[in-house]
Amino acid sequence: MEDQEIRVALDRHWAASDVNDFEAEHQIYHEDAVLEYPQSGERIRGRRNIQYSRAAQPNQKRFTVRRIVGADDLWITEYVLTYDGQPSFTVSIMEFVDGKVMRETQYFSDPFAPGPSRAQWVELMPEVGRP
Repeated sequence: MEDQEIRVALDRHWAASDVNDFEAEHQIYHEDAVLEYPQSGERIRGRRNIQYSRAAQPNQKRFTVRRIVGADDLWITEYVLTYDGQPSFTVSIMEFVDGKVMRETQYFSDPFAPGPSRAQWVELMPEVGRP
């Protein structure tokens, strides 16, 4: 699969994620895909299990993609995942095999207040959910 086709599939995936279209969101995954959340130590095996686990989350979610970079079989998406109005700055690393995601690893970070020790060198960015 060419890079342009993967990019189109990723755009469809994140758009479907944003509107909670769980069937369309998970078309990008191999049947035996693996999703890992290193911060919680969770691993979910299988496209349907990934889909069911996401559909079971009670939170209202929104996805705002900041950028997607990648080539060949490795693609990274940086986005803001907002749960019930609270932003979580997120990175998704997707490994593709035959045009479908075989492995995805997601990292989450909550916003935090800027440190006073570097204030004289810092320009505050207008950003969603910054304290």
